[in-house]
Formats: sequence, C-alpha cells, structure tokens
Amino acid sequence: MDGVQIQNSGINNPQSIQQVKQQQVSVVSNPAVSQTKAPEYRPASYTTAVTIRTNLATKDERKKYKELMEELIKPQYKRKLEYALKSGQLLKNNSNDKSTVLDNLYKIIKEDRDEGLDKNTILEECLDILANPYVITQTCEDIPKEYQKQIIGLITGLSTNPETIMQTKWELDNMHTGTCPAASIEFDLATKHTAEFFRIVEGLTSPKHEVKKRIKLDSLSENSLDAIWLLNKFKTPWQKENFDSATILLKPDEHAIVRARIQNQHRDKGERSMIDVLMQSTFMQLGSQQTYNSLTDKRAPNDWTQDDGGLIEFEKTFVESVIEDKNTTSVIYQNVDEEGRLSGYTKDFATIKKELLATLKAGYNINIGYTWPDPYNENRLAGHEITIVSYKLKPNGEGVFVCQDSDDDKAEPIEMSEKELLPKIHHAGIPEAIASKDFDYEESWKVTLDEFNKTHKNR
Repeated sequence: MDGVQIQNSGINNPQSIQQVKQQQVSVVSNPAVSQTKAPEYRPASYTTAVTIRTNLATKDERKKYKELMEELIKPQYKRKLEYALKSGQLLKNNSNDKSTVLDNLYKIIKEDRDEGLDKNTILEECLDILANPYVITQTCEDIPKEYQKQIIGLITGLSTNPETIMQTKWELDNMHTGTCPAASIEFDLATKHTAEFFRIVEGLTSPKHEVKKRIKLDSLSENSLDAIWLLNKFKTPWQKENFDSATILLKPDEHAIVRARIQNQHRDKGERSMIDVLMQSTFMQLGSQQTYNSLTDKRAPNDWTQDDGGLIEFEKTFVESVIEDKNTTSVIYQNVDEEGRLSGYTKDFATIKKELLATLKAGYNINIGYTWPDPYNENRLAGHEITIVSYKLKPNGEGVFVCQDSDDDKAEPIEMSEKELLPKIHHAGIPEAIASKDFDYEESWKVTLDEFNKTHKNR
C-alpha cells in the first residue's frame, strides 16, 4: 500500500517539485550525487482542447464503429461501446497525435498485437475502463502454479539454492504492488486525456511494446536545457525535435509483458488487467530511471532514495509531468522529522482546503499522498497515493472529498471526510498559481542539492 516512500528516502527526502520555504528538509546522503546545478519545474495551464462528439460524422468513423461492434461477442460489451459513443468518450481526440479513442481501438483489433495478448480481450478491457475508470487497480495478480518455476528462475537467475527459491516463492505468493503513484497517474490520464490513454494502450500492447510521445520541454522547465537535464537524469530515451519539444520513448520493463501475458488467460476478479500491468510498469520505469522489475515490484536505489520500493514523491511528479505533458507543482503540507514522524504542517487546514477546492474548480484531478502512523514500524509514517476527483457537502453540512483509490478492491469512488483527510495529506499536485498565493516557493532542486552538499562537506 505504501507506494510513495515515507521514511528517510521518501518524506524525509521530500523531492517536491516546488516546496514551501519553511519546509524542513532532511536528506539521506549519497556520494554519487552530481554537483551540477539542477533546474526547477514551472507549472502551467492544464487545459486541453478536446472535441466532444456523440455522432459518427464520416464514412470512416461509421466503418470503424461497425467493425468494432462486429468484433464484440458479449452483449454487455456491445452496450459499453454504444455508451462510449453516446457519452462522448469514443470520439475524443485529446491525444498526442490527435487520433481519437475510436481510431486507437480500431488499431487494436486490426493491427498485430503482442503474440501472448488477445486483441478481443484488450478491447474488452478498454471498454471496461471507458464505462468505469474506477476499475483501474494496483492489486497484484497471482502467478499460477504452472508458471511459478519459470518466474522464479527469471527472478533468481536460475539459482539452485533451496533457500533462495523458497524465499522468492514466498515473496511471489505474498506480493502487494507499490505502484499506487503509477495507478493514480493511469487513472488521471484515462479520465482527463482519454484519447491519449488509449493511444498509449495501443502502443504498449503492440509487438514493440512501446509508444512515442512528443512533449513540450517547458512542461518540465522554462529553460529547455534544464528540461534536457531532467530527461537525462531520469535516463529517459528521448530525441530533440526542436528548441521547444522532444519525442520520448515510453516502454515497460522487459518482464512486464510476462505478467501481462499471464493475465490474458488467468486474471482473477479484482486483479490488475493487462492494461494496468503494462501502464503501471511503464510509469514505474520512467520514474525509477529505467530500473523497475515487474516480477519483483522492485526498483534500484538512486541519488534521491535508498529504497527499492515504490516511487518517491519527486519521481512521481516527474512522471506526471511527462505523461500528461503539463507542468506539475507538488506542494508539501506535512513536516516530517528525521525519525519519519509527523512534526507539523506547512499550512493550516483551511488554506489546504482552499487550495484543493480551487484546483478542483480549475478542472484538475489532484493526485495526493497521505500518511498514517505505522504501528508495526514504531509509528513512523507510512503512505499511499490516491486521486481526489471532486468535493461535496452532505445534508448535515459535512464536507467530503470524492476519491479514486487503486488499492481498495472497489471499482467505484470512495468518500473521505475533510476532517479525516486534510490532516493526513503530505503532498498534493496543484497549480503553482494557486499554491503561491499563500507562501513563497524555492526551487526544491537547489534545496535538495544544497542539503546533499552540506552532508558530504561535514563527513
């Protein structure tokens, strides 16, 4: 559940894209850290021009819709395709290349897929998400017995050590993914950039298991050289198009397709779909400097974190900025001491609420990390990432946030009272224009590197 790292490598290493000046920063030192001055992110508008249509306007659209309908055998999926059209989802064109959802679903059934993935099953999973994006989950799939020997061999490098094999089997049988940040970004993309979501699905399920995406460099930094520094720092495959943009390559780790192929035939109720597996692996790869392993749900430590689990907040924000091609400001609301315990807040709850409501009003979802004391770890904070989608008042006047939680085994929104949630929020992705109304911000890159330098100097 704690996919956003909370201990010294996470909240105590608060890699916020921007942070409040009075935020206490405690960083785990790493002698490999570069002394290069690092850039800051700059937030920008999150609006995208989207064509919303509910009628098939051209001969090509009618042909594609008819052939999609003919591919579907189960009546419920024919109804879901019809719903996608009538709700305006099917003809949305808010993708990187202006292709529509319809265009990409058509490519899925007409062009080659990975040899272990059935095109009709992929199409059904797409329609499930169009009908209800809350089906997106991080709940890990089990490995059927007939595949366990092969999977254990992949993980252990064909080790013959009985203890190593038994330990690996236990870990496989008790695995719970730390991909909640990736799942939150997956949900946000599906609901806010629907055509781009399915363009990426089409690419990841193809024989190449990849998709190219053109992004604006100022989505990462106002200075293009700083944006390039970021892409290189995260070891993101990219090619510069011009002074303002670059094309990046999105690809899951090499083992993700193994899990996806297993899910093609063996997905149990409540487990991740093939789409979830490939999407979450791709986002984990992007944020972990291309070091994620889907078989173990582990990533390599780096300059920013010594942990091998989920993405830290700083990495998650980079992924969100790239995937949605928008500047993201992640604001830290909690102060956490060096022991990993809550020591205070950077803003009062009324201000936090005001910023969240302003962000929702502007048309954003809000990916947040919230915390709680872990009784099994001396009450140090553990954390989880969810997405706030709206706010409402109950008849008794109580305010509640409506959220998507990828780890609750429910394919529906949940409600969390503001009284319960506000004190738990460690960080939230909100526009800088909203956040800066109350506090000044300082480049987190500069703060972080200064802390690293001080630590090394004192050694």
